[in-house]
Amino acid sequence: MASDGSALVRVLSYNIRSMRDDTHALARVIGACAPDLVLVQEAPRFFRWRKKLARLARASGLVILAGGATAAGPAILCSLRATVERTEDVLLPLVPGHHRRGFSTAVVRFGGARLGVLSCHLSLHKDERYDQGGMLLDRLAGMGVEHAVAGGDLNERPGGRTFTRLAENLQDCWATAPSGGEYTSTPADPHQRIDAIFATKGIEVLGCGVPLGLPGITDTDLRTATDHLPVLATLRIPAH
Repeated sequence: MASDGSALVRVLSYNIRSMRDDTHALARVIGACAPDLVLVQEAPRFFRWRKKLARLARASGLVILAGGATAAGPAILCSLRATVERTEDVLLPLVPGHHRRGFSTAVVRFGGARLGVLSCHLSLHKDERYDQGGMLLDRLAGMGVEHAVAGGDLNERPGGRTFTRLAENLQDCWATAPSGGEYTSTPADPHQRIDAIFATKGIEVLGCGVPLGLPGITDTDLRTATDHLPVLATLRIPAH
């Protein structure tokens, strides 16, 4: 913690494809990023899903904070630095014939810094996705916190309607302080940025991007862990 009560917080957003790939590589990538918060998309949702997610958290040196099947896929993991105030999993309106979507949310403290947290995986359908972007902004505004971070798989590139809607109201952390790689899909041929971390305006973004070249992270692990690349942001959260 800084002398002014602010806190440096490392936030990782990662679509883990229901842990259907190399889970050892996945745990190595997460652990090497040394995150305080992990915003997970496509967490296991079916048979023994809690046990699977707990195993990943333990292998990564983290604990489960919220989400999983109860949020239709998004989840939040955290380090023991975080003090948890509350959590809430939110199921979004279901459009017939579409996948159920949800938000995993929490309010946590790091010393004197208080932070709202939201993990999301937005719709493949553009109109539904745009509506969900509005719901995300409403959810952050209703959390009763001054500072918040949201991240996830947006299923849309910068310049799209929903991405633009979020970037007009929040800081797109990559655009604010690019660090590491930009493109998150696919690991074998990174050519598009569809995963992102956003922060409210009062948060200082020190760096954000795909964590390439970090000690302990290999290209092989990034390719075999899942079908997305992770996004890592280092943020300075002002004291509450």
